[in-house]
Amino acid sequence: MPLEVTLIDHARDPLAKLYGAYRTCYTPKTPGEVWSEIRDGRIAPDAIREFIAERLKTGHASPLEQVVFWFGISGVSRALSHQFVRHRIGISFEQQSQRYVRYKEERLDYVMPRTWRDAHGMADEYDRLMREITRVYELALEKGIPAEDARFVLPNATPTNFQVMVNFTELLHIADLRLCWRAQWEIRHMVALMRREVMKAIPEIGGYLQPKCGDKRMGYCDEPRKEWEKCPLGKVRPHKEQLLDVFREYRAGNLVPLAEEHLRTVEDAGNEE
Repeated sequence: MPLEVTLIDHARDPLAKLYGAYRTCYTPKTPGEVWSEIRDGRIAPDAIREFIAERLKTGHASPLEQVVFWFGISGVSRALSHQFVRHRIGISFEQQSQRYVRYKEERLDYVMPRTWRDAHGMADEYDRLMREITRVYELALEKGIPAEDARFVLPNATPTNFQVMVNFTELLHIADLRLCWRAQWEIRHMVALMRREVMKAIPEIGGYLQPKCGDKRMGYCDEPRKEWEKCPLGKVRPHKEQLLDVFREYRAGNLVPLAEEHLRTVEDAGNEE
């Protein structure tokens, strides 16, 4: 069963909703007045996009909670689902039940990592074990053991399905962690597919879904340096130690100091005649 991600739906007029949320924070106008301007066209779509882009640069994230996405996800392993449900704020899960869904196939369709296929002879061992698990599971059902107890023999490789509702703030956090080189391969691929779906639907904000080292996120890697050196992005994203080196150079007095005219520019700002 291949891993599939479908963007079922998203908040209607997401850019307008973002504009309304941001604008409410920065104007004496009421939300009703702001939305009246949006709806009657006094605020052009290009102006909305530009305003949102500028606000996103500031790191003001709370309005992003008002943009919500619904995803359908299928063909992922229970190993992935145990990681995925660790995300708890701003996200809601509905997951295929192993209590009420009975698997009745000659062989359950398990997720097999590529590493098992690449290791000589291990794919056959994996397949043999899964066939035996399938046999015991089906025998348990035949003997009257309820599905909620028969499932105790099912491994982390068992596939599962989700419908997920998530706001954009949490989706950014998920991408920060799960698009990272160090994330487990399966969940990294799933989140990459989620990102592609958002990019197709709303590219203006989809581009902010990056690993945490992305130029639109933290901007640097904070993982162990040896992992950064192995990461394909290590050639284009700095490591935190490099930034700290610059700071240490500054503290040691090795960087160009501020001149008097620099200081006066700051001191006198706003007091010019």
